[in-house]
Amino acid sequence: MLMAAAPPDLGGRGCILKNGKTVLTWGDQAERRDVLSSAKPVMTTLLFFAIAEKKIPNLETRVAEFGWDLIPKDRAMTLAQLTNMTSGYARPDAPGEAWAYNDYAVNLYQKTLFDRIFREEPERAGARIGNALGLEDGLAFRATNRRISASVRDFARIARFWLDRGKWNGKQVLPKSLFDRYCRVQVPASIPHTRKAETNDYLKLGTYGGGSDHFTDFGAGIYGGNWWFNAKGRLHPGAVTWPDAPRDTFLSIGAGGNCAVMIPSRKLVLVAMSANWGKLEPGNAEALTNRHIRALLTV
Repeated sequence: MLMAAAPPDLGGRGCILKNGKTVLTWGDQAERRDVLSSAKPVMTTLLFFAIAEKKIPNLETRVAEFGWDLIPKDRAMTLAQLTNMTSGYARPDAPGEAWAYNDYAVNLYQKTLFDRIFREEPERAGARIGNALGLEDGLAFRATNRRISASVRDFARIARFWLDRGKWNGKQVLPKSLFDRYCRVQVPASIPHTRKAETNDYLKLGTYGGGSDHFTDFGAGIYGGNWWFNAKGRLHPGAVTWPDAPRDTFLSIGAGGNCAVMIPSRKLVLVAMSANWGKLEPGNAEALTNRHIRALLTV
C-alpha cells in the first residue's frame, strides 16, 4: 500500500491504479468537474480515433486543409504542432519555430477537432472514449470552448489507456504505433521561447482559458502530444523534470491541481483532482510533484 501520508498531502480527490487495478481511492470518485488543461491530452486521444477512422491520415496533416483562412506564416501549421504548443498561432513565430503555452492555439485545436474533423457535437465525438473504455460517469463539454469535465475514476481509465499504449482489457483499441510515435517528447530542447508580442487572434477564436504565452516557460525538451515527460529540457539541462521518477514517467497537468501521473515501467497510474501538486519546477527534487511521485513508488 501507499505510505499513509501521501493521499492527505495531495488532498482533493484521487485514486491509484497498479497493474490495471484500483489499489487506493480518496474523495468522491464520481464527482465530475472541469479538469482544465488535463483535457488537452483527451483531445489528442480523439485525434487518434480520427486517424483510426481515416478522417485524417496522421497528425502531420496541415490545419489549413480544414478550411481555416490562415495568414501566410501559419499555412504550414500541422495538427501535431497544435498538440505540441509549437503552432505559432496568435504568436509572431512561424509553425515549429518556437515554444509557447498557447490557449488561443488550443481553441483552434478544439474547433478543428470537433467542427471540421469529426463534424459532430463534442459529446458525440467524446463518446468514442466513453464507449471504448466503459467510462462510468462520461465526459461533459463546456458549451463555449468545449473544456472537458470528468470524474477521477474515468480520467484514471484514460490515463491507463495511454499507459497501455491504446490497449484496453486485452484488446488493442487504437494502433500502438500511434502511441509509440506521438506519446514522447516532440518539442526539441533546442527550440527557443516565443518572441515578445501581443496576441494576434486574427481568426477571432478566443481562448481555451489562458493567454497565448502563459503558465510556464518550460516545455522545450519535455513536452509532446499535450503530455509532460521526464526528460532534460532547455531550461534545466542538468536534471530531468522529476528527478526521483523513472524516466518513462509522463503527466497531464491542469490548473487547480488537476493532474495525472503515468509510469509504464511500474504499471502505476495516479490521478488527483483539485489536489495540492505545487508548481511545475522541473529538475527540483523538493518540488511537490516530485515528492508525490517518490511516495507513489512505494506502492
